[in-house]
Amino acid sequence: MGTRSTPTSSTAAARTRPDFAIEPGPGQESVWDYPRPPAIRRDERLVEVCDGDAVLARTRRAYKVMETASPPTFYIPAADIDFDLLVSVSDTTYCEWKGTATYWALARSAVEPVGWCYERPRPRFEVIKGYLAFYPGRVDCSLDGEPVITQAGRFYGGWITPEVVGPFKGEPGTGHW
Repeated sequence: MGTRSTPTSSTAAARTRPDFAIEPGPGQESVWDYPRPPAIRRDERLVEVCDGDAVLARTRRAYKVMETASPPTFYIPAADIDFDLLVSVSDTTYCEWKGTATYWALARSAVEPVGWCYERPRPRFEVIKGYLAFYPGRVDCSLDGEPVITQAGRFYGGWITPEVVGPFKGEPGTGHW
């Protein structure tokens, strides 16, 4: 697999992006320029999550988490979520970077989780303690009014928008990433 060197910013050292990565156009980011371990930054765009007409979450205080090969994930503060519409479920998973995630489902039908939360994240991700991220496709997610495209694979919760290019983890043929 070949690679090419690509600057991520005027002050950052050059990163290596694989040859198969899509070249970003103006105003776009390549997920292959995202770091590992993930980077996190505040995002003040309007983030909305709905179940039909019911608004589960709406905020301009989200955190955007960016990790190599994955579309970004948006974490929403608990104060901006309608927990009357959600129920905690017993599922948990472990992320080597963020810690143990707990899961949330729709209260009307707790069949599968629609979001997850790090209640006791590892120190580097303390800023998202108690914030929830949601799976596009299981609920309707939008960023500044634009619908989000679902990341392939049942496990992943990345938000694909016109500003990010891949290919993305979870697509066919990416199991070895």
